Amino acid sequence: MIVLGIDPGLRDTGWGVVSYDERGHYKALSYGVIQTDTSNSLQKRIFTITEDLATVARRYGVTVVSMEDIFFTKNITSAIPVAKVIGAIIYKFSEMGLSVNLYAPREIKMAITGMGNAEKAQIQDMVKRFLNLADIPKPDHAADALADCICYCSHYSFKDKISL
Repeated sequence: MIVLGIDPGLRDTGWGVVSYDERGHYKALSYGVIQTDTSNSLQKRIFTITEDLATVARRYGVTVVSMEDIFFTKNITSAIPVAKVIGAIIYKFSEMGLSVNLYAPREIKMAITGMGNAEKAQIQDMVKRFLNLADIPKPDHAADALADCICYCSHYSFKDKISL
């Protein structure tokens, strides 16, 4: 299976593509960040993000999408544009026939490190280890997107095992 992981944001949207086989082997295929121009309209920025992600999905033959769900503590104003990005991404991939799986930040941390309160550096180090990379993926949003991929694979693997 080929998983596209997404760390959604209006300015920077991280993405990562990971293959995962039936033996439980991970392989990072590619990763990066889509940056939007803050001088463009919200509509243009969201359009750019969804179209660029769709291009990535087609290029790598993605079979499923895993995305970090929105999380905010105090500033709902900054969460609203990200929620709009998430909605547009879900729509785009639904239109393409791809399932989108949302995970809370705490779920992703648990899947990667076994601790729901893990620090960013711990997650990045584990992403590097899971994917057998020489270095921690940069920028941070790309590493977070790869973590989303691993989270999905972890959940998928568990569901597969309990269905036996």
